[in-house]
Amino acid sequence: MSSMVVKLVPLEVGFLRKHEVKRLNPRQGSGCVLSVRASVASKTLEYPKTNREQLDKDVRIGVLGASGYTGAEIVRLLANHPHFGITLMTADRKAGQSFGSVFPHLFTQDLPDMVAVKDADFSSVDAVFCCLPHGTTQEIIKGLPKGLKVVDLSADFRLRNINEYEEWYGQPHKAPELQKEAVYGLTEVLRYEIQNARLVANPGCYPTSIQLPLVPLIKAHLIETKNIIIDAKSGVSGAGRGAKEANLYTEIAEGLHSYGITKHRHVPEIEQGLSDASNSEVTVSFTPHLMPMSRGMQSTIYVEMAPGVNVNDLYDYLNSTYQDEEFVRLLEKGVVPHTQHVRGSNYCLMNVFQDRILGRAIIISVIDNLVKGASGQALQNLNLMMGYPENTGLQYQPLFP
Repeated sequence: MSSMVVKLVPLEVGFLRKHEVKRLNPRQGSGCVLSVRASVASKTLEYPKTNREQLDKDVRIGVLGASGYTGAEIVRLLANHPHFGITLMTADRKAGQSFGSVFPHLFTQDLPDMVAVKDADFSSVDAVFCCLPHGTTQEIIKGLPKGLKVVDLSADFRLRNINEYEEWYGQPHKAPELQKEAVYGLTEVLRYEIQNARLVANPGCYPTSIQLPLVPLIKAHLIETKNIIIDAKSGVSGAGRGAKEANLYTEIAEGLHSYGITKHRHVPEIEQGLSDASNSEVTVSFTPHLMPMSRGMQSTIYVEMAPGVNVNDLYDYLNSTYQDEEFVRLLEKGVVPHTQHVRGSNYCLMNVFQDRILGRAIIISVIDNLVKGASGQALQNLNLMMGYPENTGLQYQPLFP
């Protein structure tokens, strides 16, 4: 036996023949076999593609803008989706390249090469995730076949008022007729509208973390709509994958800084959602900060409680609102939410605390900005739009440490 070569190889490797292997005892691990022939063990190990049945899945998916962070996260989440298979991927600057060459951590996925949007064949897809930059999406979605279901992860259809869009984004709205059709995709708040939508405007990351705790409390008249102060912090991936001097490692590491003070583009989106909940105009004070971490988001929200309301009333109402929700969880009293506890998952964790100032409360809400704040919520929405359970493909548990 001294000349025998022993090597562990995956079960799917095609060059193994039945007479050359024996299965391990289940206690030793059922995911591999033990090769006992030197001629077999000396061959090159070949890792199989994991999604060879994309074309056989029920819903054919297109990912527009696949070379960005949200596009990559869509692909990661769809890897284990039993019904959605990717058949089209676009990325103008990476056209002609394989997805694995752009995101090596996903190289095992069997995906089509990326093409320019102008060369895309939309006859091969049933639904589209649009992960393109703000300002470029409206015209592209306007030109898509009318039968496609679309979830847009940009801000281009989030604001109902097209004049407000022009004010905050510096250009006129290019598809006002589609804006009337678009449904805002805050899943736990508007799921019934989303179910019947063709075009869903996926919420921004900050607005998601802020509206999930505030909307139910405002609807129940438990908090005042004045003097709402939001101190929010995000990982650098929230700024996108484009090369920017402000996002270089030496600019970000070992510190944090505020940005978009009084003029961040998520302000009108936040105020639109809170105003809808209140049936009156709501204005907030919102300051975002960039943190030296790749992903994660925390919103610390300071609110005035309505007369006669205490912090236990806020806690009890949030608990009753979200007790049956899979992805929005109120923690036990006194437990502080951490961004590390939602990393890589579609969860939003929150809690409410009594402020030192009489009559005020502090709400803390955390999400992964790329999952619940973007691609995870987008998949949750498309599941609803296509008639599947909204948790399909989203039961990834958080990564820790």
